[in-house]
Amino acid sequence: MSNTESLRQRRPLVTGGKTIHDITLDVAGPTERWGSKGWWLGLATSKTILFGYIIAWTMVLTIGTKLVGINNRMDWGSFIVNFVFWVGIGHAGTLISAILFLFRQNWRTSINRAAEAMTVFAVSCAGIFPMLHTGRPWLAILWVFPYPNFRGPLWTNFRSPLMWDVFAVSTYATVSVLFWYMGMIPDLATLRDRAKHPVRKFFYSLFSMGWRGSMRHWVHYESAYMIFAALATPLVLSVHTIVSFDFAVSILPGWHTTIFPPYFVAGAIFSGFAMVVTLLVPARKLFHLEDYITLDHLETINKIILLTGSIVGFSYITEFFIAFYSGAPFEQFAFANRAFGPFGWAYWIMMSCNLITPQFFWFKAIRRSIPLMFLLSIFVNIGMWFERYVILVTLSRAFVMPQWGTYIMTLWDFAILIGSFGQFMTLFLLFCRVLPVCNMAEMKAFHPDTLRQIRESHDHD
Repeated sequence: MSNTESLRQRRPLVTGGKTIHDITLDVAGPTERWGSKGWWLGLATSKTILFGYIIAWTMVLTIGTKLVGINNRMDWGSFIVNFVFWVGIGHAGTLISAILFLFRQNWRTSINRAAEAMTVFAVSCAGIFPMLHTGRPWLAILWVFPYPNFRGPLWTNFRSPLMWDVFAVSTYATVSVLFWYMGMIPDLATLRDRAKHPVRKFFYSLFSMGWRGSMRHWVHYESAYMIFAALATPLVLSVHTIVSFDFAVSILPGWHTTIFPPYFVAGAIFSGFAMVVTLLVPARKLFHLEDYITLDHLETINKIILLTGSIVGFSYITEFFIAFYSGAPFEQFAFANRAFGPFGWAYWIMMSCNLITPQFFWFKAIRRSIPLMFLLSIFVNIGMWFERYVILVTLSRAFVMPQWGTYIMTLWDFAILIGSFGQFMTLFLLFCRVLPVCNMAEMKAFHPDTLRQIRESHDHD
């Protein structure tokens, strides 16, 4: 069976009997109209939270990191928790864009643009925490990046996983931005041709790079897109693997384990797809995109959440089994302390949200229920933040009892955590206002009218 015939027999990617012209009107429309009341309300709320975020960081940078819960046992405090959380959120966008593209999963066409934007914004949120954690980044930044310097033979320690993070996350951010931007070029040209205001027309013309939709342009575009997809695919596995090395290469019980790389990657995809649901459920309603981001798309995402959530839950159980089977007293104590120690409340929140919550998606009625999937996706993201929190705070009880400490987050920690969501949502809402949420060019390519023309041309040949 040919690809064209198999596509024709599947469920349509766009419902409602939309024509190719309807796709342009519906997807480009939100960028041409004044924002709705819901959009303005969301933007005002996000910018208010963002303003508090800026104030919190200003206070920390001015007065010092003594405002937050950092102490001798918790050198990173909540900053590394937030860093790992936001890096993980960005994994779904790269997986949807790159891996699903290489596997020819055409259902991705309606959601890949928003997922790619989510990746870029999440990585931008994550990158702030390592830099500002130093307290005075305008001084400490000199000691982070490898460059010819005045320190003679003194260079950055390339054996440190923190240095690996610099290269991995910066590479991931660069490829994600380029991949996201390149995929938008045909759609930017469509917005350019429809723009009436000279300022809008100028910027869309500038960023569409003279796209005319010629055969030569499409050939170069598809070749470049394939190359970027091939480059981005290993990043899905490598970035969070390297982030896990921040913990796994240490000798601390509970951290020094080989399960961390696959466990972190599965958890990143798990939380990333949950955030995709959290964003797309209100976005499809706010911009009237129900015929493009359909229940079938959301149900498929929920199936991936079920799969990756089961992998994460299996990893939790495996950690406890390996600690028991090893017979190592320090390792056994580390995991017993997680579940029944002073931070046991956080552990059981993590287990409830990450192990139990995704299992509800075994039921089709829940997988296709908009309110329930939205609620469950929020629980998953809460659980994944607490997962990183639990992994970190168990460090407060290591080998020697006199070194045991207690980690307590302050109001400034909470302000920075909540404020990072304000930054993320502000960027995402602005993206929805000025750029197409869905990929118009790819949706048109798989439209029944397009496939019919291809089939007729083949029959004629």
